[in-house]
Amino acid sequence: MKHIKTKLTLLIKTIVVFVSLSAAADLADITLPAPRMEGGKPLMQTLKERQSVRAFSTKVLPVQVLADLLWAAFGINRPDSGKRTAPSTRNWQEVDVYAIMKDGAYLYDAKANSLKLVVKGDLRKLTGRQDFVNTAPLNLVFVADLSKMKGSAEDQAMYSGADVGFISQNVYLFCASEGLATVVRGFVDRDALAQALNLPKQKKIILAQTVGYPETETR
Repeated sequence: MKHIKTKLTLLIKTIVVFVSLSAAADLADITLPAPRMEGGKPLMQTLKERQSVRAFSTKVLPVQVLADLLWAAFGINRPDSGKRTAPSTRNWQEVDVYAIMKDGAYLYDAKANSLKLVVKGDLRKLTGRQDFVNTAPLNLVFVADLSKMKGSAEDQAMYSGADVGFISQNVYLFCASEGLATVVRGFVDRDALAQALNLPKQKKIILAQTVGYPETETR
């Protein structure tokens, strides 16, 4: 009887692993819907309500909200020139925005309005050292591609930090307008996360930012 139970347990584990691998194999790039560019709260009210929150619901963000959020963060708002919703030094546009979610890590492609799958699996725990990053539905990671920049290492660090700050503030304002919770974070194991994302040496992780519904959100 014990032998049969052992075989049954192994069979169940095998099935679970197979199902998990099959689900992971089905992951692919995500084509985002067109961002909604109307509505939202008035600017002054949004500024009044902007805040950092460190308690998140596990509820997944709808794909439309994700599309709106990423466009607000660093999407293209002037298609003729390809310029963005946030400024960048000399229009280098050196910042890449990664979206780390439960099923995988994605790179935001503003031109294609899509999320390009980078790594399958849950990397959320690598995006910070706070407990809430493990279960929040979305952790954004801002990465500077130094090969797109010029100047000294000190200048590059200063400019990329400022450019990420502009993007992060866009995220804050969007979240305040849409009733979402967010917090920007610098407490990240950059080496471990860079390795997990297969980042080349010229790409440096600057900051991360968690986004989700407030913990008490019931919608």
